[in-house]
Amino acid sequence: MDFPLLRDIFIIFALSIVVLFVCLRIKIPTIVGFLITGIVAGPYGLGLISAVHEVETMSEIGVVLLLFTIGIEFSLKDLIKIKKSVFLGGSIQVILTILAFFIVARQVGQTIPQSVFMGCLMALSSTAIVLKLLQERAEIESPHGRTSLGILIFQDIAIVPMILIVPMLAGASGNIATSLGILLVKAAGILVLVFVSTKWLIHSLLYQITRTRNREIFLLSIVIICIAVAWLTYSLGLSLALGAFLAGLIISESEYSHQALGNILPFRDIFLSFFFVSIGMLLNLDFVFRNTWLIVLITMGVILLKSLIAGFTTSLLGYPLRTMILVGFAVSQVGEFSFVLSKTGLEYDLLIPDKTYQLFLAVSVLTMIATPFILQISPWLVDAALRLPFPQKLKSGVHPAFTINDIVKMDHLIVVGFGINGRNVTRAAKMAGVPYIVIEMNPETVRLEKAWGEPIFYGDATHEAIFHHAGISRARIVVLTIADASATRKITALARRLNPKIHIIARTRFLQEMEPLYGLGADEVIPEEFETSVEIFTRVLSKYLIPKDEIEQFINEVRADGYQMFRTLSSEAASCSDLRHCMPDIEITTVRIGETSPIVGKTLGKTEMRKRYGVTVLAVRRNDTTISNPDVDFTFAANDIVFILGRPDLFAEVTNLFYNS
Repeated sequence: MDFPLLRDIFIIFALSIVVLFVCLRIKIPTIVGFLITGIVAGPYGLGLISAVHEVETMSEIGVVLLLFTIGIEFSLKDLIKIKKSVFLGGSIQVILTILAFFIVARQVGQTIPQSVFMGCLMALSSTAIVLKLLQERAEIESPHGRTSLGILIFQDIAIVPMILIVPMLAGASGNIATSLGILLVKAAGILVLVFVSTKWLIHSLLYQITRTRNREIFLLSIVIICIAVAWLTYSLGLSLALGAFLAGLIISESEYSHQALGNILPFRDIFLSFFFVSIGMLLNLDFVFRNTWLIVLITMGVILLKSLIAGFTTSLLGYPLRTMILVGFAVSQVGEFSFVLSKTGLEYDLLIPDKTYQLFLAVSVLTMIATPFILQISPWLVDAALRLPFPQKLKSGVHPAFTINDIVKMDHLIVVGFGINGRNVTRAAKMAGVPYIVIEMNPETVRLEKAWGEPIFYGDATHEAIFHHAGISRARIVVLTIADASATRKITALARRLNPKIHIIARTRFLQEMEPLYGLGADEVIPEEFETSVEIFTRVLSKYLIPKDEIEQFINEVRADGYQMFRTLSSEAASCSDLRHCMPDIEITTVRIGETSPIVGKTLGKTEMRKRYGVTVLAVRRNDTTISNPDVDFTFAANDIVFILGRPDLFAEVTNLFYNS
C-alpha cells in the first residue's frame, strides 16, 4: 500500500532539517529556510512532492493555529485598545494600496477590472510571517508591533468583501449590495456570539473540563473550540483564520489561556512549517530565471510602494517617523490571502494564467522571502532616516509634546513606555511621593491617561527634543520599559549623552541585550527572563533551608557577573536540601501537648529541655499562630504543637513530657 502523503511529509521534514541547519549556521531566518525547502522540493524544483494539495491543506491548518495562538496571547481588551489601528489604519492602508496599484496596473495596459483586482491582491500582507517574526523579536507589544497587528487584522477581514466583488468585476455578479448586507448581518451575529461566549459559556465549560484533571480532554476541548469557531466563520463567508483569531480571543479572557497556549504551540509550529513550504512550492524557478531582472525590479517596487503607503497611514494615526518606517517595512510583502484571492481571479479571468499569474506568484514569494531580512535591517534604516533633514514634526509625530516645567521641578523620574512595567513603576513612585513624568508613543494611551491626571505626554524618546521636554537635565533617573530592543539602545545612548550623571535603568527581554546596553551607558539592565529565574530559585533555595545570607550572596554574584554564572553553577555552594545530608544525626519532630501534660502552664526555661534532654524547641503553633524561636519565658498550653530539633534517640524520653500524666 502506497502512502504518498506520508512519504511527502518525511521528505519535507528531512529536507527542512538540512536546510534549516545550513540557514542557522549562516544566520538566515528559519522562515526563509522553509521557503527554500518548498522551492527545492516543489514541482518546479526537484519535484520531490506529489501530494501538493494535501500539503496546502495542512498549511491552512498552520495559519489557523497561528491566528488562534495570537488570539490567545491577545485579549478583547487589547483589541479594543488598538481599534483605531484596526479600523482607521487598516482601512486607509487597504484603500490607498488598491488605488496606487490600480494606477500602476492601468499604466501597463491592464483593464479597469484587472487593475482593481491587482490592487486588491497587493493590498494584503502576510499575517503569518509578520506576526511570527514580531513574536520572535518580542515586538508585538511595541508601538509598531501593535499598529502592524491592527492593519493585518483589518486585511484579514477585508479579504471577504474582496472575494465578493470579484464576480462583479468580471461582469457576472448578482446583487452585490444584498450579498454585502447579508455578510454584515452574519458578522454582527458572530461578534455577539464571541461576546456571549467570552462572558459566560467558555469559562464555565473549561472549568468543568479542568475539574477532570485530564490533559487529553482539555487539549481536545481547546482544539474543538478553535475548529468550531473557525468553521462557523468560514461557513458564513468569512475566513478560517479570522475565526481562529476570534476563538483565541474567547479563550484569552479565561484563566486557562496559558495552559491552552502551551498545549497548542507544538502543533502550531509543525503545521505552520507546511505553510511556508507550500508557499515556496509555488515559485516557478524556470520562469524566475527567464525574467530575473523584471521580477527583482517589480519586487523592489512593490516593497517600496507598500512601505510608503503603510508608513503614511501610520503617520495619520499620530505616530512618529520611527514607527512609520518600521510599520511600513513590516507590512511591505504580499500576503498568503492574496494567493486565495488570486485563485478566485483565475476562475473569472481577471488574471492571465501564464505570464501575469506566474509574475504575481514570483513577486509575492520573493517579497515574503525578503521580509525577515528587511525587518532585521529596519532599525539601521530608521537610524539613517532620522539623520536626514526631515521636519521635526514628522520625526516626533503629529501629537505635540508639552513642556513639563510646571509638573516636575527637579530630581524627578522619567519613565519611557506606559505598558505593564511602566505602570507599576509609576504606581510605586506615586506611593513613595517621587515626582515622575511618562513618555509614551501610543496616542490613545496618552489621551486616556492624561484625562485621568497622569503626567504623561506623547513623544518618541529616541529624539533629543522629547527628552528636553521631559527635563532630562534636571532628572535623577530614567527607566526604560519599552519592548523595542533597538529603540532601547538608542534611547540609552541619548540619555547618557544628554545627562552624563543620570542613572539609567533599562528593561530588556533577553540576556544578550545586556552587554550592548551597558556599553551604551546603562547603569542597570534588568533582563526579564532571568529576573524571573532569580525569583524562582530564591524561593526554591529558601524552601531547601539554604541560609539567607548565602542566597543573597548568590543572587548578588549572579547579577554582578552578568548572569553568566547561571550556566556554570558552582558545585561548592553550601546546600542543605535535606537535613539528613548536612546533619545526619539530627531530625525535626512535632508533638502535641496533652490536656494534663506536666509542662502545661510551665515556661520553656523551667522545663530545661536543652539542658536535661539535649533538644531544642524551634517553634510552637497555637491555634492559627506560629511562634518561632520562643524565649525562655514562653508558657506552654494544652494542645500546643511543638517543633523539636534533636537526635532521634532522645525524642522518646522528652516526648513523655508532652503526653497526659
